Amino acid sequence: MLKLEHLTLGYGRQTVLTDISLTAEKREMLGIIGPNGSGKSTLIKGICHLLEPRTGRVLIDGKDVSRLSRGQLARLMAVVPQTPNLPDTFTAFEIVLMGRTPYLGRFRFEGIRDFDIAWKAMGITNTQSIAERTMDQLSGGQKQLLTIARALAQEPELILLDEPTAHLDINYQVETLSFVRSLCKEKMLTALTVLHDLNLAAQYCDRLALVSNGRLHAVGTPYDVITEKNISEVYGANVSVYPHPVNNLPTTLITPVNGKPFN
Repeated sequence: MLKLEHLTLGYGRQTVLTDISLTAEKREMLGIIGPNGSGKSTLIKGICHLLEPRTGRVLIDGKDVSRLSRGQLARLMAVVPQTPNLPDTFTAFEIVLMGRTPYLGRFRFEGIRDFDIAWKAMGITNTQSIAERTMDQLSGGQKQLLTIARALAQEPELILLDEPTAHLDINYQVETLSFVRSLCKEKMLTALTVLHDLNLAAQYCDRLALVSNGRLHAVGTPYDVITEKNISEVYGANVSVYPHPVNNLPTTLITPVNGKPFN
């Protein structure tokens, strides 16, 4: 569904990502992991065409995104930013209704169908109870769920999430990623999610792409990618990787230097 072909991205004279080839299918949640500054957020910008590729191309259902209008692109993909900029005086419902903008022509206002789609998106994200509350009355977790609801209101085929769990408490982290994963399976969506937490990535993503020094270091299942060797090579960290006691997925534990206690 999503295909990156030899994608190279950068800013000015600086090249950030080089020769990235990657695919993600319908119903799949693909996690992008890697150290700070490795190019994870740059990859999101390249996929949604905020950055023009220096080489290569991005395809969605075989369509080259560089040849699509902004409106066409917004009907195919939605972006959930790391820190959403939501006006304090807007209600939750008004924020979600913004997701219908790609379907509105010039001088056209939202109709009954747009209101219905936005309301259903809030139902899916369990945010209907806060529909009339303004942004300055909501928590960070609630705002994050609203940005996902707004993305759903776009009726996309692909959702891009740039560190959706940043600054969230653990309960909202679990709720957000569980919700995105269920959307992929039930709504036939594709999700590409940038994550810092390796344990969250291993638990919720079907496959992982590990980025290092502007290139793909490893791509595969959490078992393939979350290994002591890969973590040491990419992060320079001394860790131990064990099977999770409940589902055997790889769990990363920090290992003290020389095995000595931290204190």
